[in-house]
Amino acid sequence: MKTALRCARGPLGPDAGAACCFIVPPGVVAEVADKGRSEARRAAIRTLGASAALRARRSVVTHVLRQLNLGVTDLALVASPTGESQTVYDAQHQGSFGLPGTRARGENDPPIPDQAVNEAFDGTDRTYRFYQEVFQRNGIDGEGLPVVSSVHYGQEFDNALWNGAQMIYGDGSGQIMASGSLTKAVDIMGHELTHGVTQATSALQYHHQSGALNESFSDVLGSLVKQYVRGQTADQADWLIGEGVLGSALQGRALRSLKDPGQAFDMDRQPGHMSGYVDLPDDNDPGNDNGGVHLNSGIPNHAFYLVATALGGHAWEKAGKIWYVTLTQALHPDADFVAAANATAQTAAALFGAGSDEQRAVQDAWQQVGVLRPGDGEGLPPAPSGTGASSDLASELQTFLRGAVEAAASSRQEGAPAAVLSAAGPEHREEEAAWSPTRYDSIFWCRSRFLCNPQSLSCLC
Repeated sequence: MKTALRCARGPLGPDAGAACCFIVPPGVVAEVADKGRSEARRAAIRTLGASAALRARRSVVTHVLRQLNLGVTDLALVASPTGESQTVYDAQHQGSFGLPGTRARGENDPPIPDQAVNEAFDGTDRTYRFYQEVFQRNGIDGEGLPVVSSVHYGQEFDNALWNGAQMIYGDGSGQIMASGSLTKAVDIMGHELTHGVTQATSALQYHHQSGALNESFSDVLGSLVKQYVRGQTADQADWLIGEGVLGSALQGRALRSLKDPGQAFDMDRQPGHMSGYVDLPDDNDPGNDNGGVHLNSGIPNHAFYLVATALGGHAWEKAGKIWYVTLTQALHPDADFVAAANATAQTAAALFGAGSDEQRAVQDAWQQVGVLRPGDGEGLPPAPSGTGASSDLASELQTFLRGAVEAAASSRQEGAPAAVLSAAGPEHREEEAAWSPTRYDSIFWCRSRFLCNPQSLSCLC
């Protein structure tokens, strides 16, 4: 069964996956609502209200899908499949229960007078082609799931998002987001659609460090979509997310900068180093941003920028491949920054060789942002021989990461600090060791998040 909400059937906690993934951080909208001028405050309050309605619907839907083991198409949450790879709808300024809206343009239709429809269509197509041509991925779920997009959502809604089933674009009020800008930025579209890829693969939980990684992978791959469309090398790219989309209440160039976290606009408080990490609660306060997922994502964002610029050339060819393979094949849902750092370093070894320039660049970058210390990661299992672009990467990584799990488990048994690997997960809890029939690409997980063997259906728990 194809589904855009596969994470609802994964080994997640009861609230995992319930968050909507907005491009504009809720903390920024809340700050404008609190401190902005009257017109900007009204726009922010309107957007916060619409966002709350979307989150509430998503939470209820996620719970129902999990309890009934259904997919989004089973509950008619999106339009019935048309056989097209994508369809754009006009929400006609209605709210969440009017989604997806009126069909405006399909795969084989020519452009129409509505520019927002055409921009959403073209941005989705460019993102789809990026994943297909660069990573040989067939759509968001890897199985050709059609993409549904709705434009003109709500009344001057100042956000764009992936809601777990489809793309949603507001028109912008001109206050927080420039009017009509959200469908013009291909990096925003790439960012949001990558949330769907994450949902269908690693299912990174949307809070604290795993949520910051969720946001960061979307920023990284969204930036790579833009660079791919423009044909830019790492040194030519601007490394901005959402350049030109800011409304009059926000002063700056873009929403985020991978090159200079915290410098994109006047309310940008992203740290680029662990010394600036912001420890926030995961509660109902939009200012706390699910435990700082949009804030702390600046740290892994900057790590990727350092890798990409150190390696040079087209960033999607080496750094991007390492990050994509890590996201889709080597992370568990509650991975933290150290887990991601070690996973990317080991993926680099699997792809390009142990001790390669690529692996050293990855390790150096994570050290520069304070996630790893000098010497961290040494003594981990060497990368398997014979890996490369022409090898069966999924099989190689599976064997490789299994060895990493055994090394980490052995380290714990000996009482030494474990080499924290994304494949190893949290401390083993015997009561959670039951098999869970969930598949993330070629890697299976049991509920304790340890790697499982899909051939023998046995876990390394």
